[in-house]
Amino acid sequence: MEAAPLSQSTEPQPALSGRWSVFSAAIALAAGGLLRIWTLRKFFEVSGDSQLYGGMAKNLLLHGRYAVSDGSGMLQSTLIRLPGYPLFLAACFRIFGMENYFSAACIQILLELTGCLLLAFCAWRVSPPALRMRSAHATLWLAALCPFTAIYAAAPLTEAPTVFAVALALWALARFQDTQGWGSALAFTFAVSFAALLRPDGALVGAALFLPMLFATPRALSPVAKSNSGWGSISIASLRAHGPKVVVCGLLALAPFSIWTVRNWSVFHVFQPLAPRYATDPGEDTWPGWQRWVKTWCLDFVSTYQIYWNMPGGPLDIKQLPSRAIDSSAQYAETANLFHLYDANGDEMSTDLDARFGQLADERIAAHPFRSHVLLPLGRMADMWVRPRVENLPIDLDWWEYKHHHVETRFSWFYAGLNAFYLLLGLAGLLLRPRLWPWMLLYMVLRSALLCTIEAPEARYTIECFPMLFVLGGIALGRLFAGLSRVQPAA
Repeated sequence: MEAAPLSQSTEPQPALSGRWSVFSAAIALAAGGLLRIWTLRKFFEVSGDSQLYGGMAKNLLLHGRYAVSDGSGMLQSTLIRLPGYPLFLAACFRIFGMENYFSAACIQILLELTGCLLLAFCAWRVSPPALRMRSAHATLWLAALCPFTAIYAAAPLTEAPTVFAVALALWALARFQDTQGWGSALAFTFAVSFAALLRPDGALVGAALFLPMLFATPRALSPVAKSNSGWGSISIASLRAHGPKVVVCGLLALAPFSIWTVRNWSVFHVFQPLAPRYATDPGEDTWPGWQRWVKTWCLDFVSTYQIYWNMPGGPLDIKQLPSRAIDSSAQYAETANLFHLYDANGDEMSTDLDARFGQLADERIAAHPFRSHVLLPLGRMADMWVRPRVENLPIDLDWWEYKHHHVETRFSWFYAGLNAFYLLLGLAGLLLRPRLWPWMLLYMVLRSALLCTIEAPEARYTIECFPMLFVLGGIALGRLFAGLSRVQPAA
């Protein structure tokens, strides 16, 4: 008789049952709640993108228009941001009061703690039966106590709702594979639609997880039955069985984007189903020459903060450029001249100036194509994965200069180590190959590939991968704890 593989599911049981399990889960959620409340008290701030989203929400409530307000108070219709987060803020403002960003942050904390529970249940479903309880608890603790996601729950930004949407999608997919019910299918549909409505890159959640949803096979089938029937026959039979669910859910998932696309066509006469790459309305300049030049040298968040974010409207200081931005004395002279012309133009870009930045970029790319097309994109992606996640903390950009700030440097290296800990746990979980591991890996690969195309790296762009790391890391810890429990003390 063929032995059932470890990943074969048995009859579903409560993931967190028994007094000890309930106590452990309650302590984990309480600790996670306290961590997020502390970050809310210490680091809550409304600025930049938060104010932009809030302005759109106010205009929806007060004027019924999806628009931004210019300096004179006039409303201008816009498509620079997807409507998901402005609608979320509008709901919070309607219930708790206009411009009550604090209430929105509190709702985000509740959403993220719910997401921690969903990830624990997901880990329970995709783990080998012998590891389920340990994996679920480890996942819950990893998610609840992660400071990298916790700090975004206290910020009126899209990151925390996106993390919740990814967690909901993972849980719904794992549950659908077990039950193939309408509830799981609709929850998955909401999750992938909500993620894409929050951020354009949120569409990657649906792109990575749609296939296992489409070809979900009944988990109750025995290995012998699967072997006798053949995977192709089972997949076709499963597709026929729940094909109507997939079709209905697919239409529901596309419905809000159809409305958004029609609105953009009617208002701006452009086909825009998501949001523009550079968050610009039709007719606004994107400065392609400048963007191309930045990609020839920008490698880390320091350059993003000191140079990229300053254009337009802020000063450009050539002394803040890294050495890799200039290859010769002639390039230095040309770069200094372009910075001078930009300053003389009132810290604003012009079409002619942008073209000259583009020419400079072309020269640098032609001289070093491998660096420009391979090394720098991979370096930016690596920076977003491994750098200390201290961008939301009151820590200097040059955190590695120990002689300038001993405590900040030590703390930053601790954060770098903690980030590496989560990454290594996720890798260990992948090596154990639990159910859904190829699709979780696919999402992270797709997201990393997308990050290779951007000009200015920010560590927050990889936060959306942490739900996968929590589940995979929890499974790895579950295997470790199971192995330790089997070790007998020496006589």
